[in-house]
Amino acid sequence: MPIPTNFVQIDEEGYGVSRELRIQDPFVGKELLENIQLHQSGTLLSTFGGTPVIVEAFDEPLIAQQIFLEGKTWKIHCLYGVEFPFQLESLSLDEWDRFHGYTTKNVPFVMSRKAQATFFNMLEEFDDESISFDGKTYEIPPYWSDKEEVENESFWSKAYKGDNNPGWNLGEPAEALKDMLPRLKIARSRILILGCGEAHDAALFAAAGHVVTAVDISPLALERAKKLYGHMSNINFVQADLFNLPREFDQAFDVIFEHTCYCAVNPTLRQNLVKVWNRCLAEGGHLMGVFFAFEKRQGPPFGGSEWELRQRLKNNYQPIFWGRWQKSVPNRQGKELFIYCKKK
Repeated sequence: MPIPTNFVQIDEEGYGVSRELRIQDPFVGKELLENIQLHQSGTLLSTFGGTPVIVEAFDEPLIAQQIFLEGKTWKIHCLYGVEFPFQLESLSLDEWDRFHGYTTKNVPFVMSRKAQATFFNMLEEFDDESISFDGKTYEIPPYWSDKEEVENESFWSKAYKGDNNPGWNLGEPAEALKDMLPRLKIARSRILILGCGEAHDAALFAAAGHVVTAVDISPLALERAKKLYGHMSNINFVQADLFNLPREFDQAFDVIFEHTCYCAVNPTLRQNLVKVWNRCLAEGGHLMGVFFAFEKRQGPPFGGSEWELRQRLKNNYQPIFWGRWQKSVPNRQGKELFIYCKKK
């Protein structure tokens, strides 16, 4: 199935949004929600007025407003009067104690607080790791599971061995960075890029006159980067584990640029990565990034949502620009979020 070229959003309350206006027509909203499907690439697709669209969801594409049982079938009730069946085995719990699940058609949902309160009242027992209903106990795993192997240098060097071209390597800077960097008109700055890979993004910053520190855990990645851009005197290449950076990195940078690093680390360590950003940014510094916002719980790359990212950043960063990127390379259409935030 080809990827459409039109976009519709779903906001954090579960309403469809078109051209920055909430969809009020229940028939149009129902069409949008009932036809949501996950493309094999992870892109959310649906129809809007009979036209195929990419769906950009702020949180999960379906927000369960209420939970109920119809006979022995569990169902979620969403806006626009739409209902979907699901199974208790599909449930997981995120860091903020929210239940996520999948409909029987494999469309992701998250329970609203109201729905979750109703759900708890319907259960026989529940604790941090399981629920019980109708005499049966169901284990509830965390939304993100540990993938410790991605913490090892050997995992990443294997991806760069020989003529391998890792899937995240575009062979050029991120489309959003190429577009936004000239428009932001950033004064000459100290830039930090973690998980730089072949350093295409770093080179773009360097060409614009910035002083760049490009870090990667893999010596093979840095070998490639130096072959391509070692002639640029304002890029400093550093081999290091981003969770064990030298102390001289403390408050040493004006801008941190993120691109395919947040989605690559062990997802259980994402909040630790935010702490690394906080540590390395100077007072009043900026976080700039291209983040993946799509459903993918196995990786790398791991998916994510705008809701999750906002939760992680809200205590330390003030958004200046926050928007989905709709002019990316084909296999990333509908999946990218560009942000530019100031450290509080």
